[in-house]
Amino acid sequence: MLRYCTFWVGELFIGIEVSRVQEVLSHSSITPVPLAPAHVKGLINLRGHIVTAIDMGLRFDVGAVGSADGDTMHVILSDDQGLLSLIVDRAGDVVEVDREAHEDPPDTLQGEARRLIRGAFKLEGRLLLDLDVDYAVAISE
Repeated sequence: MLRYCTFWVGELFIGIEVSRVQEVLSHSSITPVPLAPAHVKGLINLRGHIVTAIDMGLRFDVGAVGSADGDTMHVILSDDQGLLSLIVDRAGDVVEVDREAHEDPPDTLQGEARRLIRGAFKLEGRLLLDLDVDYAVAISE
């Protein structure tokens, strides 16, 4: 069994393996970075660490994340290169999925969304999209 941290970007229900996620935070102040790609919203200060924040709505080409009141969540990723924040509309739960249930990305995904998804898991009542984290956090467009 695999454990996935889940979240929503628009209507897309997306997951990342729990081992890649450090924590999930509510909205944080973002400092813009001049001349950065559009999906790089800026930098956040996470307990003294400077973290690049990536707008996953722009990354998926579905429009910037956040409701009219600006509510968003940060999924903080940790790896050997440091910390990154994925800005998402809302956080979900940790779910367990069977490794054998992994399928190809759905044909309904087009464009950038198709490149960002490694595959999918059929859950009761919904489809969990498996995010290709390494491709999603690539800073260049």
